[in-house]
Amino acid sequence: MNCRCIALAFCCVLFVTPLLQAQPSTGGAGSNAGGLTDADSLRYYNSVNTYINPVLPGDHPDPTLLKVGDDFYHCGSSFHFNPYLPIYHSKDLVHWKVIGRVLPPGQASMVSDRPSNGVWQGAITYFYGSYWIYFSSGGQWFSKAPSPAGPWTAPVRVQENPQTGPLGYDNSIFVDDDGKPYMVIKNGQKVNRLQELGRDGQLAGAVINLDWINAKLQYSWAEGPVMCKRNGYYYYFPAGDVSGGQYVLRGTALTADSTKWERLGNFFKPSPDPNNTFPRPNHIAAPVQLADGTWWTIGQSYQRHGNDDWSGMGRQTSLYQVVWENDRPWGLPPVSTPVLKPALKNNGTSWRSVHSDHFDADSLGAWWHFLTKGAAGNYSLTARKGWVRLTPDSGLTHLVQKETDHYYSAVTKVDIGKNPVAARGGIYLTNGNQRVFVRLFYTSDNDKSIVLQLDSAVRKVSYNKGAALWLKLERQEHLLTGYYSADGKKWLPVGAPVNAVPLDKTQPNYNSWVGTSVGLFAEGGAVDFDFFICKDGFSPMPTVGSNNHYGVQKGGGAVTNQSTYGGWLMISGVDFGKAGEAKAIEVEANAQKGGVVEVLLDDLQEGTRLAAIPIKPGKTGTHVYSLRRVKGVSGQHDLFVRFPAGTQQDIFIKSIRLIRG
Repeated sequence: MNCRCIALAFCCVLFVTPLLQAQPSTGGAGSNAGGLTDADSLRYYNSVNTYINPVLPGDHPDPTLLKVGDDFYHCGSSFHFNPYLPIYHSKDLVHWKVIGRVLPPGQASMVSDRPSNGVWQGAITYFYGSYWIYFSSGGQWFSKAPSPAGPWTAPVRVQENPQTGPLGYDNSIFVDDDGKPYMVIKNGQKVNRLQELGRDGQLAGAVINLDWINAKLQYSWAEGPVMCKRNGYYYYFPAGDVSGGQYVLRGTALTADSTKWERLGNFFKPSPDPNNTFPRPNHIAAPVQLADGTWWTIGQSYQRHGNDDWSGMGRQTSLYQVVWENDRPWGLPPVSTPVLKPALKNNGTSWRSVHSDHFDADSLGAWWHFLTKGAAGNYSLTARKGWVRLTPDSGLTHLVQKETDHYYSAVTKVDIGKNPVAARGGIYLTNGNQRVFVRLFYTSDNDKSIVLQLDSAVRKVSYNKGAALWLKLERQEHLLTGYYSADGKKWLPVGAPVNAVPLDKTQPNYNSWVGTSVGLFAEGGAVDFDFFICKDGFSPMPTVGSNNHYGVQKGGGAVTNQSTYGGWLMISGVDFGKAGEAKAIEVEANAQKGGVVEVLLDDLQEGTRLAAIPIKPGKTGTHVYSLRRVKGVSGQHDLFVRFPAGTQQDIFIKSIRLIRG
């Protein structure tokens, strides 16, 4: 790869391989560097036809996938996070949003709050005219609903019997061509069985014993088995264990006879991408077929590459195409480069990201969760209109979401009031087992101060200018910096950054099976929060933290385009504040020849063109463009930045941010 280094204050570049996985129907097209036609190049560089995994960033373990008509639904293990079992919806398998939760804490007497316990499995399915979800928590349970958004019935215990034996966990549901549903049963390492489900959701009929599948521990735990059917073959997909491995068997009948089944070996093809950061995916969902004949699945993986370990974020979910070679399924290999997306149209759903919330609604958004059942009752949206009040009964109480990014600025306005006791409140970031955490908070004790804390690393600033102030926690990969402000505009640091590697790396017991959460906390007494924003658009947003891109290279803290066709990147979930609050946009960039960089909202073709920013040659630093022609932009948007055609490795963009005045 030819890479020119120019005298920039912030880069000497770059390392992303321009690899593009293709659907077989495209004729195996590669990247522009690999020989795309001009028509393909124009399509990929000027519209969003590709995606970067993971499509569900952050902690989304044990994924299951359901296709009903043109809609797709996802659920998985929620463990001790409650309300339990969030349901995600998508139209294109790439963009997902939470539409509801199945199990409230009040119906979960069987569920333990302890990390690594809680609710496992979350197998969402549809049969006999209803949506069903099966899950395990001290036994196997199900709820049903007329719609995935709910309302869901109170959970019903699946009755065990001596013939079936204990039902275990990580089961799934397979529905045959005739509409007959089966539970794919998994209990421990050596139990793999099938049994029909009746119209009441309970087990019926004879057990089909497949214990021979892992009798010699051929597949480690052979966990999370799922099934699909194609061309008269039944396909059985067991995973290895939490560290990875995915396998496949096939048979011509649902039978316990091992001679009627064929072991096909590994499911995923090996990755050709040396920079792939999601190795060894597994625990796939049952593959589904689209109208164009293509097949797809989703699967989980921890994120790591060399010594750069992000396993603490949990098992993140990626989208993979499934190709068939003589009725033998292969999952296309995991890569961290652009992949052709399914031939489906998004319905306006944004890329999955942490949600902003101004607490103006009558109820909490489905994106929030709690770490204990008690915390689920320790908040109020009515005690102070437009604010959320957290009132801990003892210890800390939390209101959090699953962390999704390596770069963001989380902002809140906190009011500790006139508490008679020493109350603390602010931004909270915790690992899954809640033993490593970061807190940026304001305290009302005698020595009023603002504190940034990660284990023994403590930064502290005295502050005694009122009960309310703004706090900001800035993440730049593994570095976390705290800021505070009296007006939300002028920010002062809370000491030097702290290193979050102890939070982000592989944790004992696989982090109790769950990943990091970010949000708000209160301790000691009631604390009010006016809002929570995770990707503050008025703070610098590094372009190397983009969530999707095509035709660009990252490195040295900047991004440039690798082709004369241009190139683009997307930063998800950028918060624009209130309508009209953003007056201008600023790009930190450098160029030798220069050109016009476009900024668009939500889509390259159908989105609003926000700005066309001339990047002047030879000028190092910021380029500002007024937004006076675009009025009323508010809330969260996916922000696209497009490099001009005709340039190549000339314009280098470091960051972008909004300006209020």
